Amino acid sequence: MSGEARRFDVVVLGAGAAGLMCAAVAGQRGRRVGLLDHGALPGRKILISGGGRCNFTNIHCEPGRFLSKNPHFAKSALALYTPRHFIELVEKYNIPYHEKTLGQLFCDHSAHAILNLLLAESERGRVTHVPNARETRVERDGTGFRLQCSEGEFRCDALVVATGGLSIPKLGATAFGYDLARQFGFAIVEPRPALVPLLLGGKESGWTQLAGVSTLVRANVSGCRTSFVEKMLVTHRGLSGPAILQISSFWKPGEPIEIDFAPELAKGDAVLAPLLAGRRDSATFLKALRDRLPQRLAEYLAGTAAPERWTNVALEASERELRRWRFHPMGTEGYAKAEVTAGGVDTANLQARTMEVRDVPGLFFIGEVVDVTGHLGGFNFQWAWASAVAAGRAC
Repeated sequence: MSGEARRFDVVVLGAGAAGLMCAAVAGQRGRRVGLLDHGALPGRKILISGGGRCNFTNIHCEPGRFLSKNPHFAKSALALYTPRHFIELVEKYNIPYHEKTLGQLFCDHSAHAILNLLLAESERGRVTHVPNARETRVERDGTGFRLQCSEGEFRCDALVVATGGLSIPKLGATAFGYDLARQFGFAIVEPRPALVPLLLGGKESGWTQLAGVSTLVRANVSGCRTSFVEKMLVTHRGLSGPAILQISSFWKPGEPIEIDFAPELAKGDAVLAPLLAGRRDSATFLKALRDRLPQRLAEYLAGTAAPERWTNVALEASERELRRWRFHPMGTEGYAKAEVTAGGVDTANLQARTMEVRDVPGLFFIGEVVDVTGHLGGFNFQWAWASAVAAGRAC
């Protein structure tokens, strides 16, 4: 390996969804782009997403589907590059796809199709891929940026940081992007696991005997206006499923979460209506639950939520409990099981239309490393594409 520095117009750090997209866009503008990643293979997180079929966007993408200290920040990039733009790219490569639920788009076959698309786009942009670039150090000088790593020395006019968050460390997630931001004096919104299963313990540990039971619920955090009507799954450690993953992004330690076990009921209807109108005993109570819930769940609730007496007041109290059941999570399953990392580089440091750092020309942060976190269902991929395109057109 030559000791001479390799020169690029743009260096992108991180060969995940955002990094690959940004490198391709910049390269196709005629920029000489180097794409560095500390891993041996690009896009590993893409390949495991959506059960291996990659939930690559959501047709209902809008700024309200994202969490950030500045809830307005994502608007510009999301308007610049919409789900329709990425769908057109998918169709250009003849990748078959389908809508699963709630606007979520998946590949019909393998997530490899999306990775291959990104690699083909980067090849069109003549992007130079540099894998196994470990121990990277970054300095800024009068001519741009100087990087030193295990693969040598690199110089560039523009540097794009697309190194992701802390979720799924077995795929190589590190705090590098946050450390680099701090190196330049930027604030970090405290990272935390998001879209992650919740743990139950203490008196609620008995729920784990229902591991494998799934049911439609409405989930929310007490005092939070946002709620999600999706499936909840009981696990051997606590709660998971789409409804729980969604609400986990809003949950804070010590807060209860509230579950409505009959979200499909119209206003004024009741789970226990048969008891209010007719026979009142434990058998009728169990039947009312079985009519709406999986058998094991109905039997468990019949043993824990049945009233001591069968008065109207007691039945109304049981109804309220079933519609606003409170769980008190002990914590989350952490970054190992989190689909994304919430928090990250404070958006106050960045220009919304370009993702460029306000006080450091030529430096950009995109994707998951930024304090923008989408709901479950393809929104985080759309943020990756949108923020990448914004930077790729500007760097």
